[in-house]
Amino acid sequence: MTASLHDSIRAAAPGLRGRLLANQPLSELTWFRVGGPAEVLFTPADEEDLAALLAALDPETPVTVIGLGSNLIVRDGGIPGVTVRLGGKAFGGIGIDGDTIRAGTAVPDMRLAKAAAEAGLDGLAFYRGIPGSVGGALRMNAGAHGGETTDVLVETRGIDRRGSLRTFGHAEMGFSYRHCSAPEDVIFTSALYRGRPGERAAIEAEMERVTAAREAAQPIRERTGGSTFRNPEGGKAWQLIDAAGCRGLTLGGAQVSPMHCNFLINRDGATAADIEALGEEVRHRVRETSGVDLHWEIKRIGVAVEAA
Repeated sequence: MTASLHDSIRAAAPGLRGRLLANQPLSELTWFRVGGPAEVLFTPADEEDLAALLAALDPETPVTVIGLGSNLIVRDGGIPGVTVRLGGKAFGGIGIDGDTIRAGTAVPDMRLAKAAAEAGLDGLAFYRGIPGSVGGALRMNAGAHGGETTDVLVETRGIDRRGSLRTFGHAEMGFSYRHCSAPEDVIFTSALYRGRPGERAAIEAEMERVTAAREAAQPIRERTGGSTFRNPEGGKAWQLIDAAGCRGLTLGGAQVSPMHCNFLINRDGATAADIEALGEEVRHRVRETSGVDLHWEIKRIGVAVEAA
């Protein structure tokens, strides 16, 4: 099946210039270091290459997008269809014009914050505390330390499932807490932000404050996926998890971080199933103790493997 999908794509789009790989392991591309292979992994050369692939694909072929793999669980059975991972110069560039900054969606959020600071643009320092890429930030309306993507975004570009270039203004993104309502089939390729003039030294000092706060409170040197659950309205997920007695809880090789209990970690050879099951156990205990139904912030994709 894997070879036939790969071969059919090659036959339908012989001019593709990016890397098209069959049965490609994904565990090393995720921060948890777990998960099965992509049936086909495509790294496009540029927007035109991505559009060519999407236009040539059978509409029934699933398409999944992954970025830096920081806020992601790839299940142990892998990902069917085509997995797209953007990278390279075409999607990793940053350009600054006055008070605006355009970034490719493969740009790490931390690098975006640094580039804005160096240009004396204030308002994007919060990205220093987000361990993902611009593409993921757009999909999740990522935020931290008092700032959110919606505060600074002007517009985005992307390619839809038919291979057409689309542009979305701020209002069309439909941002809400950790969510945007842009069409799910669009693969974002770049984003335009607007900052405000500021003093570089002051902005960099704010970024240092964000960095210090993150290092003091979060298990950033562990194999983790960032914040596991969204904060419920009027509350904090970590406080509910702590009150439910889940700090340090283990399941298989997975553990609720003793340092910050809204983080799960791959402590000792965990599988994706271990991590996801531990998250569900946490949800169950929080529901039992507080009546609150926590919602996953980490994206879970792929096929689960049935226990033997």
